[in-house]
Amino acid sequence: MSNSIELKIENKIAFIILNRPDVFNSFNREMALSMQEKLDNCASDSNIRAIVISGNGKAFCAGQDLKEVTEPELNPGFRKILEEHYNPIIKKIRTIEKPIIAAVNGVAAGAGANIALACDVVVAVESASFIQAFSKIGLIPDSGGTFFLPRLIGFQKASALMMLGDKVSAVEALNMGMIYKIFPTGLFEEEVKSLAETLANMPTKALGLTKRLLNQSMTNDLVAQLDLESDLQIEASSSNDYKEGVTAFVEKRKPEFNGN
Repeated sequence: MSNSIELKIENKIAFIILNRPDVFNSFNREMALSMQEKLDNCASDSNIRAIVISGNGKAFCAGQDLKEVTEPELNPGFRKILEEHYNPIIKKIRTIEKPIIAAVNGVAAGAGANIALACDVVVAVESASFIQAFSKIGLIPDSGGTFFLPRLIGFQKASALMMLGDKVSAVEALNMGMIYKIFPTGLFEEEVKSLAETLANMPTKALGLTKRLLNQSMTNDLVAQLDLESDLQIEASSSNDYKEGVTAFVEKRKPEFNGN
């Protein structure tokens, strides 16, 4: 069985590690299907309360493995690549009601960049970079890039980066609002784990409902969003975590959330 995607579970955190370092963790069909399987496993396991996506080696993900699309006997065709590989990955990342961190450990290019940007929290090592590389080979951005990037950094900036294919450093990405934080190389793994542990120990139900609200805010008008906030606040207020949070506040102690 291939190990193109590694799954490690530790302290309520699932680490999904892209593991084709010899090709900068670029995706082929087997890897994309394995990624979907790992995401499904994380969604269904109630013991997992936070997910980290990162890469082995020097890169986070270089996007599509071009060998797969240039060799006729391997090429599944772009419709299958998008509809069966990348689109399901993006949909799963956005609909799993658990916090998902993209820990960008190196270059994130093409679909690799856009998979990262679909996550709830994006952090990067100081040497990382982001590239909308599609125009360099005559393609258009996919994997949700045209949806998320303009919302993160604005229409004009996103348009320029997608058309010109500029490399964006981690510092530039932070300054333009593309990512949440950057960490020094020597502290990257430690800081990512600390962030994931913080999220894993928070009220998972409320975080999941917050994620659902953010998803709907992309298309709702104000009235619809206010109505949805009311509905989901009622749902959140019936959770065990809400009861624990209020009790801990009154008792002036740290809450111990169980994710329900």
